[in-house]
Amino acid sequence: MYDNSASMAFLAQLPLKVAFEDYIGKEKISILQKRLSADDGQAVDPSKKGDFAYYAPWGNIAIFYKGFEDATNDLIIPGQIESGKENAENIHGDFTVTIEKVTN
Repeated sequence: MYDNSASMAFLAQLPLKVAFEDYIGKEKISILQKRLSADDGQAVDPSKKGDFAYYAPWGNIAIFYKGFEDATNDLIIPGQIESGKENAENIHGDFTVTIEKVTN
């Protein structure tokens, strides 16, 4: 996770059980019950495979499994998926996951 207000707000909500669905053949998305702070951390570069993103206007999180060169300024990148991102593209249909903090 990066050091921005969206990532801190997301971490504060954990653990979360969220349902993901495919969106535009590039990302898996899930609407959060509680919106994240969008004060900083806006995307300046196109999103890339493995980005964990938050789209402020809809209040959803996304996991990009393909790059998205047309990203808007409303897309915030709280972090990057470190492992398993290659599997997201191969999941067909909706799925539910539990997201938890991992500490070393």
